[in-house]
Amino acid sequence: MGFFSFIQEIAMDLGTANTIIISDDKIVVDEPSVVALDRRTDKMIAVGDKAKMMYEKEHPGIRTIRPLRDGVIADFTACEQMMRGLIKMVHSGSRLFSTSLRMVIGVPSGSTEVELRAVRDSAEHAGGRDVYLIFEPMAAAIGIGLDVEAPEGNMIVDIGGGTTEIAVISLGGIVANNSIKVAGDDLTADIQEYMSRQHNVKVSERMAERIKINVGSALTDLGEEGPEDYVVHGPNRITALPMEVPVCYQEIAHCLDKTVARIETAVLNALENTPPELYADIVKNGIYLTGGGALLRGLDKRLTDKINIPFIVAEDPLHCVAKGAGIALNNVDRFSFLMR
Repeated sequence: MGFFSFIQEIAMDLGTANTIIISDDKIVVDEPSVVALDRRTDKMIAVGDKAKMMYEKEHPGIRTIRPLRDGVIADFTACEQMMRGLIKMVHSGSRLFSTSLRMVIGVPSGSTEVELRAVRDSAEHAGGRDVYLIFEPMAAAIGIGLDVEAPEGNMIVDIGGGTTEIAVISLGGIVANNSIKVAGDDLTADIQEYMSRQHNVKVSERMAERIKINVGSALTDLGEEGPEDYVVHGPNRITALPMEVPVCYQEIAHCLDKTVARIETAVLNALENTPPELYADIVKNGIYLTGGGALLRGLDKRLTDKINIPFIVAEDPLHCVAKGAGIALNNVDRFSFLMR
């Protein structure tokens, strides 16, 4: 049985916060983009959820790393190890077989040639034999179910962990785009800074993330849809004594306001560079929100009110890029926009 060799096809959304892998049209891996390494030997101890549980809790012998920052690879070796670990989860039952990997990987549309090369090299070192790259907004549009090859304008705003990708798509290409390094991680950092300044309580990155999930909002008035206050536990910044602070969504909306405003400005800049015919299509079709940031309460309403074009939160926004990369994987011969 050791002589068998076969090609395994996987699609990957290599995200700053989460990595999602699709194989045989099914999501088989959906794990945080975190890897834990032994500090002495640099061997991988854990990856994904197990590594995330160690994050900000490790002793000096272990280092937990998020290899991607702002949508690009910040630690090449750690990224390669993380990809290997996550890919192993896909074909853990196929150890007797020699596996050749064909991969389609989503990358930010603002990536430089150097950044694209880093992703491709990491994928090849992790076992990829045939590696294709696809820009994330294009993958998200395909994942939503839009006909990206039609002579019609569609606009995608993909708010991930490290970058916000804004793109106008028509005829299988990106006509206008804006990629900014302002996204979910910045919202989390805003909450950490706010809790320290306003309430004198130290909160970890993970706690700030929990606050964002429980009471994060883009609007100060959500009406009856507003969530209940969330109680935060942490040490006082000055005395180190334990504190218990209830946080409401209205104050979090105030603390996130500047970052959300930067996303608004980026959308307006992309619309400014959109040809009039495509602009008319976008006004008619609306603008699609994808990525984890699309789940921020009231964001679609705030953007709709500001820009006067309907914003639609995609169904299952977290997995749009991965699903689109999966569809592209099945059509590598047809989609000319895939990069090798």
